[in-house]
Amino acid sequence: MHPKTRIAFAAYVSQIALLNGLSDEDVKTTKFAIAPAVEQKLEERIKESSEFLQAINIVPVIQQSGDKVGVTVTRPIASRTDTSGDGERDATDPTDTTANDTYFCRQTNFDHSIRYAKLDAWRHKPEFQQLLRDVILKQQGRDRIMIGFNGTSAAPTTNRVLNPLLQDVNEGWLHKIRTRAEARVLDNGALTDGEDKAIYVASGVEVVDGEASNVETAEADYANLDALAFDALDLLDPWHRSDTDLVVIVGWALVKDKYLSLLQGAKDTATENEAAHRILTLPKQLAGKRAVIVPFFPEDALLITSLDNLSVYWQEETRRRQIENEPKKDRIANYESVNEDYVVEDYGRCALIENIKMAKKPAPPVAPGEGG
Repeated sequence: MHPKTRIAFAAYVSQIALLNGLSDEDVKTTKFAIAPAVEQKLEERIKESSEFLQAINIVPVIQQSGDKVGVTVTRPIASRTDTSGDGERDATDPTDTTANDTYFCRQTNFDHSIRYAKLDAWRHKPEFQQLLRDVILKQQGRDRIMIGFNGTSAAPTTNRVLNPLLQDVNEGWLHKIRTRAEARVLDNGALTDGEDKAIYVASGVEVVDGEASNVETAEADYANLDALAFDALDLLDPWHRSDTDLVVIVGWALVKDKYLSLLQGAKDTATENEAAHRILTLPKQLAGKRAVIVPFFPEDALLITSLDNLSVYWQEETRRRQIENEPKKDRIANYESVNEDYVVEDYGRCALIENIKMAKKPAPPVAPGEGG
């Protein structure tokens, strides 16, 4: 480590110690609990790093497990009771989600290291401490989105080689819909045989004034994604189906041919890191709802819900940290963890469609004597 880097790094450690009411030595030699005010600020910065995270709920909870917070209304409240006899009016909680399931915040480690050579390259920058902080906070935000859409288990020891989308870090939103609300999932059509599930959507078929054109181009379960999304609305509770807050999250592979220029434009106008935090709205609605592409969503799926129906719960006063200078490996290391869970607030407000394949036009039959 360059002498100037050592001075800058020491100032960084001193600032962390000051904010958390610790000595510099405590920060470098012991695992410490991050001060509540600092913990809250870190969570705010993680949320601010991503347009998607700002659209969903990031909810602090006191207990490691318990009933879901219920940040959305799950059913209508209008009613009438005849009280002239024995009838009594009964006020019930429209945010009650206890019938769906509970939450459980598991420890997630966000350990990372930065080699001396990279720190030396940053040593002259006045924002040295901010660089060290923000690059990691942004990645924590990316990881949360990745787990939310791809997580299927919480392994005692995770493996990023076998699970590059963090599938084994925690159970995400889509996995919970599949396993706890199977009636809200559509994953197979009428054209498949055997164990391979698929929903076939005709490629290039448009609906004009309610009329499907060019239907003969392919054999499919649905003429287009619009028809599939309209059908999937029936999986939602009736009082949610016409809600204008609903969006259709679209797997990018389903629209890449039609909106390739739009997707390419998103990459051209933002760095790869920035694009991984954005919400991209498609120019055409699906089922009368805003159609969006969000980071790390499965490429062959649709999800109809409101973004505020998805939550990340984090348990207060569980963020732990230790910063070490590791000269034997020519690096500094930050060992950090927090307890968190991925929550669908109301399963009746979502519909998940998976295994979508774009049907191809069948090859024309070869006449006798043709084809050589």
